[in-house]
Amino acid sequence: MMKLLSWNIQWGRGMDGIVDLNRILDTIRVLDTFDVICLQEVAVNFPGLAGSRGEDQFALLSQGLPEYTGIYGIATDIPNAKGGRSYFGNAIFSRLPVGQVWRHLLPWPAEETISSMQRILIEVVIQSGFGAIRVLTTHLEYYSQHQRKQQIANIRHLHYEACTMSRRTQYIEEQGGPFEVLDRPVEAILCGDMNFPATAEERLQLLAPFDSGIPDFLDTRTVLYPDEPHIPTVGIHPVNFVNKPECFDHIFITSGLINHLKTHRVDTITAASDHQPVWIELA
Repeated sequence: MMKLLSWNIQWGRGMDGIVDLNRILDTIRVLDTFDVICLQEVAVNFPGLAGSRGEDQFALLSQGLPEYTGIYGIATDIPNAKGGRSYFGNAIFSRLPVGQVWRHLLPWPAEETISSMQRILIEVVIQSGFGAIRVLTTHLEYYSQHQRKQQIANIRHLHYEACTMSRRTQYIEEQGGPFEVLDRPVEAILCGDMNFPATAEERLQLLAPFDSGIPDFLDTRTVLYPDEPHIPTVGIHPVNFVNKPECFDHIFITSGLINHLKTHRVDTITAASDHQPVWIELA
């Protein structure tokens, strides 16, 4: 079995306005024991965020998950008023063996009148019980569909690139150095806060077929429940950025993993963030 959770934790800020990373960890533990945990909106030294005291949230989460390997991907890196640096991004925690890691900054096309920020995709090779897979997590732009589409196009290109690079071979003298060819499998799980509903054209863009034998992405919810709507992941508790409950948080898998997919679930109860946790089980 392999269980993967994805959750936009809103820098640990619950619907009560209180930032509490222990509450985030407690919520995850109550849901299940996960092999891979993908979190979006993890802040470090960012006292300007509502409710935050500028805590090192990646360190606090790592301390609470001592049996996991933590990977932090910084999207925003800016100076703060105290003479230090403020970081904002995503994180992956894995209790399965971790191979090579990539941190891809996504396109940020200029739109002078639209609020936006830098976005990132973390890519991690995980050794699972049914072979090596790539786990990718991201948080796409909210305010601009144009930027989301550019970012999705880039993610698809990175997937194509990874699949073609999986065929590489190496010379013996490259072993042990930075030119060493490590495992980069074609099969992948892509998850995160995509900032588009399940009915959006961006979802169709992401799921469009690839050429040249590249495995396609599939929506795990649709694979398991093709005749049922997506469960909302935002707006279950009132928020100011959607007019009705919507599913913004998605988990996609490549076609080679479809026979391993067993469950897709959403916690619709917790108010520890403005988003709901989503998870899948592979076997």
